[in-house]
Amino acid sequence: MNTNHHTLTRRSFIRLVGGLAAARYIETEALAGPRSPIVKGIPSTGEKIPVIGMGSWMTFDVDDDHAARATRVNVLQAFFNHGGAVVDSSPMYGSSERVIGYCLNRIKEKDALFAATKVWTWGRRFGVSQMETSRELWGVDRFDLMQIHNMRDWATHLETLKAWKADGRIRYIGITTSHGRRHGKLEKALIREPFDFVQFTYNIVDREVEQRLLPMAAERGVAVIINRPFRRGALFRYVREKPLPAWASEFDCDNWAQFFLKFIVSHPNVTCAIPATSRVDHMLENMGAGFGQLPDARTRLRMARYFEGL
Repeated sequence: MNTNHHTLTRRSFIRLVGGLAAARYIETEALAGPRSPIVKGIPSTGEKIPVIGMGSWMTFDVDDDHAARATRVNVLQAFFNHGGAVVDSSPMYGSSERVIGYCLNRIKEKDALFAATKVWTWGRRFGVSQMETSRELWGVDRFDLMQIHNMRDWATHLETLKAWKADGRIRYIGITTSHGRRHGKLEKALIREPFDFVQFTYNIVDREVEQRLLPMAAERGVAVIINRPFRRGALFRYVREKPLPAWASEFDCDNWAQFFLKFIVSHPNVTCAIPATSRVDHMLENMGAGFGQLPDARTRLRMARYFEGL
């Protein structure tokens, strides 16, 4: 596999591990117990959340398909059963929010839910209406995190979110982008406003954010959610029929999904990754990345080089 434009030089490695100094903002903590999930702190409050969350783009957009909905109930139940908390969605994701609400209404042991969605429209009035609709679809009293999706009309929505947070209608405010886009604008927004969360794309191939966004988030005390951790499944095509390195067991990694996820969440400035899946077996693989040991900086470099050499 040729990924020359992503090859780690000595300088980029220094940048990769240099964020360790900024890790004071985001503390990794394994709670007591042999099978407790790895958690990290939200810098603005210190509240801990598990490092593996759940995305819902495409995977929960199943409309009224009864069989597909039943499967999603099982997927979400498996998520909570194995230490999950952060569930992320958006009005952009078709019927996903409605399906999440359907699932939440039918599963047990969901008290850990950290409900995160987004506002994705133009104008204050439409934003307020959209967020109220999202709350009704999910069936929650309030959202833990409301994010401005892909920075759409972000300055307008931010004023609403500040007021809602002050009134206790939401707990945290975030802003997002994906596909490696709008990084310059996102940096300016983070400098200008005190967001609690930022969400963007990062994985073992797409590492541009190591240079500026990840260090900036740590400097500004902003929690980081990572989307597209598998590049919409493309990473698995690279490793099809390729062996997982034997040394992966040193950081409690049993499969490629965990390899990719542990690479991400072991970065000192990443708080949580949100892989999406429609299968229970894949959910169990994903959740396994949130337990045991995480690779250290030297091992992360080894992981990146191994993948580049496939």
